[in-house]
Amino acid sequence: MDIDSGRILYQKNANEKRLVASITKIMTATIALEKGNLNDVFVAGDEVLKMYGTNIYLEKGEEMKLQDLLYGLLLRSGNDAAVVIANNICSNEKEFVKLMNKKALEIGMTGTTYMNSHGLDEETKNYSTAHDMALLSSYIYRTSKEYRKITKTYKYEVQSNNKSYLWYNRNKFLKQYDYATGGKNGYTPSAGKTLVTTAEKDGLRLTAVTLKDANQYETHANLYDYLFEKYKSYTIVDKDNFEIKNNFYKDNLYLKKSFKYPLMEEEKSKIKTVVELNKIKNYKNGTKVGVVNVLLDNNKIGSVSVYIKKKAQKKKKFLFSS
Repeated sequence: MDIDSGRILYQKNANEKRLVASITKIMTATIALEKGNLNDVFVAGDEVLKMYGTNIYLEKGEEMKLQDLLYGLLLRSGNDAAVVIANNICSNEKEFVKLMNKKALEIGMTGTTYMNSHGLDEETKNYSTAHDMALLSSYIYRTSKEYRKITKTYKYEVQSNNKSYLWYNRNKFLKQYDYATGGKNGYTPSAGKTLVTTAEKDGLRLTAVTLKDANQYETHANLYDYLFEKYKSYTIVDKDNFEIKNNFYKDNLYLKKSFKYPLMEEEKSKIKTVVELNKIKNYKNGTKVGVVNVLLDNNKIGSVSVYIKKKAQKKKKFLFSS
């Protein structure tokens, strides 16, 4: 999936619901980044005593900043970090999971159901689809600089009130693929190997998702190589260089955003832009007055809003004589 436009460049069984294991933690991080303060100090409670699998080995009563817990969550896949985050953001994990499911619906993840914050699936199970996880990966990559920073980090050191930690990123793709920019891996015996990655080349930002793939790193590298060769990112509507001709408005029309889209070479000639303006008589500075629709082979692939900037009125000069 293209991160910026949401265009799906390749898919296979994309809407098949499967267990997702620790790539669950991408949503856990999303809620934490949007609801929490990175400098807040979180305290580990009884919840860490029940955690198994991959942990950062927090002790009951141990204190750590949310920012550091997020590194433990995403680099080391700490199940204990997940439940500590959940229990400090909300009153309990159950309430936190409600936020996870609510966010999933907001993003359009209609095939996703979360039951826990960590991805372990022996007691409760998290289901999603490759398509939904690509939506989530694209969303958080676009909206959070902190997420991008954390997931591309290879090595991280931190000191809690109890002890010091040195963590290395468990996502091997970062070291194996030159254009990799981040992601999160997961595994349980029931889910198999799950992987979400991001990569960028020549301005084209992509995310890839595989569920239950034993050769996940090879699959992702092959997908990216194929798609980076086949597609290029084009700025179809440039907000700083797009002329809008009209006979109705005498004031300046402008765009706040540009529109980029991945295209194959043979698709470039099939792109059209169509400007639609509404005739608004009583408008203010900054009023939206229309859209620029972008068509590929006569199918709408996006739009950019058109705004108006009122020209400053010249003050009348009055001459007096005595």
